[in-house]
Amino acid sequence: MTTSRLFTAILSLALFTMTIREISDPDFWWHLRAGQYMVETATIPHTDPFAFTAQGKEWVAHEWLSEVFIYAAYRVGGFAFLTILFSGIITFAFALTYARSEGKPYLAGFALLLGALATAPTWGVRPQMLTLLLMSVFLFLLDRFVVTRENRFLFPLPFLMLVWVNLHSGYAIGLIVIGAFWFAAFIEGIVFRVRKYHAKNSLDTEPALSPRNTRLLLIILVLSTLAVVINPNGARMFVYPFETLTSAAMQRYIQEWFSPDFHQTEWLPFALLLVSLIATTLIARARVPLAHIILLFLLGVLALRSARNIPLFVLVAIPVLSTQLAAWIPLRASNKATPRPMQIINAAIVVVLAVFVFLRVASVLANQTNAEREKFPAAAVEWIQKNRPAPNIYNSYGWGGYLIWKLYPDYLVYIDGRADVHGDAFIEDFLNIYRASQGWQTELAARDVRLVLIEPNAPLANALANDSLWTRVFSDSQSIIFQKK
Repeated sequence: MTTSRLFTAILSLALFTMTIREISDPDFWWHLRAGQYMVETATIPHTDPFAFTAQGKEWVAHEWLSEVFIYAAYRVGGFAFLTILFSGIITFAFALTYARSEGKPYLAGFALLLGALATAPTWGVRPQMLTLLLMSVFLFLLDRFVVTRENRFLFPLPFLMLVWVNLHSGYAIGLIVIGAFWFAAFIEGIVFRVRKYHAKNSLDTEPALSPRNTRLLLIILVLSTLAVVINPNGARMFVYPFETLTSAAMQRYIQEWFSPDFHQTEWLPFALLLVSLIATTLIARARVPLAHIILLFLLGVLALRSARNIPLFVLVAIPVLSTQLAAWIPLRASNKATPRPMQIINAAIVVVLAVFVFLRVASVLANQTNAEREKFPAAAVEWIQKNRPAPNIYNSYGWGGYLIWKLYPDYLVYIDGRADVHGDAFIEDFLNIYRASQGWQTELAARDVRLVLIEPNAPLANALANDSLWTRVFSDSQSIIFQKK
């Protein structure tokens, strides 16, 4: 094994190890239950079955195929298989990005590692990771098409879009990516023809894509757009992503929709990526394809607006950064053959690291139960399952998904992570109750709430403790339950 291959192997193992983590996303649990619901009923819901406050309300189950996929994987191998599977998905998405990068292995490896660290806070067993993978595939195929002009790289895109639109509403990014490549080719073609006309003779450089290639790109964009309607919600999916983006409550209260806070350590790699990208571009001035520039601008704005969009920006930024680094620091791979003893040593290093990765994976998987009990009201749920108090339950927002997984269909939740189902006005009302604002008793009574499961330090917990109509029936450091007399 050569030194460069050793570096690539270490990079791959390191990235996979970084992605391994306990399942802790609050939304994971309702995704899992939704998948089970669809598998067992053989139906895709269009109205909400999980919250008693939203019965009959429209539910655009835009992630239905992801949820079936998640539940199927869970049935195959439980939480352990799900964890490993999604770590593999994330790793493969970055592997395709590495394949698109110049300066391999060292400079591309540095850019990849920095980009991966920038996205690390968003990783997990969640449908967004499937969007990460599919966007990486789209970029890989489109870049290969531009380089080779071979049509075979374009033909899979409409079929992949058909899958993507049923996996996650992030499919819209796929259309933006194809559109950016087409628009760049269209503009470059116009510029070339204008320059050629004024030069009165042939130019040394031609655009990356011919007019025929550009027309084919447009056809692929149209076919991919038409593929969007092939989903259980039909043309409704053209509008749904924009409804989510314009939700005031989601932008105001859901953390992953916040702009990245660079005062927090977890977002510093993203800041370093931005600074590195700007600095190396100013120094090296290597040519960046117009399509990549367009995507950097559009996705950069989205990433600075909402942290959940950072991975989409990073997939474009990594190859651009590696190109600038390769132009600035032109490392040359050694042509010398690696001595046999060194090859054996390198292979031994990979084996040792693989054992370390195995132990790390085993440790994370073994800790899943503890992580669950640290983040979710596991003991409170066990009390409810044992004592069977009367519904309805008012619950904390971040625990709704967990309660859906653990208690449905015996108990329905008050609210969960499907903010689009509940709506901005309902979320505001929920928070008024949680803050024990004026009228909270009336709101709970109007919903016939008999049980309240919240954090011990919530303002509502203090108000309930001082209300003669409510009795504390369970408490621990994680949660507290009040029951109406």
